[in-house]
Amino acid sequence: MNITRQSTLLDVIRVVSPSLKRHGVRAVLTGGACATVHSRGAYLSNDLDYIIEGAVTRRQLDDAMADAGFSRQGAAYVHSASAFFVEFPAGPLGIGDDDLVRPVEIRVGRARVLALSATDSCRDRLAAFYHWSDRQSLRVAGLIALAQPVNMRRIREWSAREGHTDRFAEFKAEVARLRRTRHL
Repeated sequence: MNITRQSTLLDVIRVVSPSLKRHGVRAVLTGGACATVHSRGAYLSNDLDYIIEGAVTRRQLDDAMADAGFSRQGAAYVHSASAFFVEFPAGPLGIGDDDLVRPVEIRVGRARVLALSATDSCRDRLAAFYHWSDRQSLRVAGLIALAQPVNMRRIREWSAREGHTDRFAEFKAEVARLRRTRHL
């Protein structure tokens, strides 16, 4: 598959993730792109964030991204035919104070992609809400919870450990609000 101007974010994921794997780069899809997948497109990110696990050279990463049609510009990788760009934020993989996050393999079309689980993607968005009062991230977490089965008990317990029981209550209210407005 080649990336074109009509390529969606999911198309870009289907090209980039296998290229990284072919080049021996173990990278976990996180952030907004992961939220796009888990919200089933109800939210649309404009970039892809991958956290690299293990040792990878700059050359190895550049080669993997070049095979996907991307070139490095500063800290990001861009494609001449796509508005989507790719970044590799510093690891390790974690959400708030939880550094024991385990990625899962999900399917995006025919591609197998290492990513946050739906529950962890929801927690990732909630972390932005909890720590930076990012209300859009609250909404996205709610969209994920509507689109996918998430472990609410695990999210509640993590929220308490993060010191945000009150904001977890806001999250539950947002899910209820979205559920009501979804059927109007």
